[in-house]
Amino acid sequence: MLRLAGDVSGRRILDAGCGSGPTTATLRDAGAHVHGFDRSAAMIELARARLGPEVDLRVADLAEPLPYGDAEFDDVIASLVLHYLDDWSAPLAEIRRVLKPGGRLLVSVNHPVIFPVVHPDLDYFAMTKYTEDYEFSGHTVWLTFFHRPLHTMTDSFTSAGFRITTISEPPPAPNTPVELLPDGLDEGKSFLCFLFFVLEAV
Repeated sequence: MLRLAGDVSGRRILDAGCGSGPTTATLRDAGAHVHGFDRSAAMIELARARLGPEVDLRVADLAEPLPYGDAEFDDVIASLVLHYLDDWSAPLAEIRRVLKPGGRLLVSVNHPVIFPVVHPDLDYFAMTKYTEDYEFSGHTVWLTFFHRPLHTMTDSFTSAGFRITTISEPPPAPNTPVELLPDGLDEGKSFLCFLFFVLEAV
């Protein structure tokens, strides 16, 4: 995501679904004027501890109207956020509203190709709600996602007033420690896990 963002010095950036703020902090350290929101008040408290009081952080929900003015931002980053939402039309319209003309939306989502691998009995071409369990610090957490085929994603972006400038399927970063890779994958192999888009507001 940071590679796709490029030189952000002086740019006004909104981190949508910022979580505890690691991406927000990196963008700030690269010279961006950063703002962030998350629907979780607990995550925003962690982000405030990381970023300090000078960064504008708010509790807000991407599925609802955003507490920002029109054309406030040069870029919006939505990293691993949209795949939790069943309806993209209103969130994308709000993001388009707060972006300047020509501004960028950078998105990452679960790669749709993994859905038929994990759920071979389900229809790739249907939008499908599904839940998976993950282990975090010894605790099992259930996360609910909405699978969309690729063409549904791209249609949503263009219908909302965005032009697709980049689609990226990055391999693991060079020298990624083996323990950080998915089970059964070694350093010499790639895998499709996330899909990245850079979109321009038109």
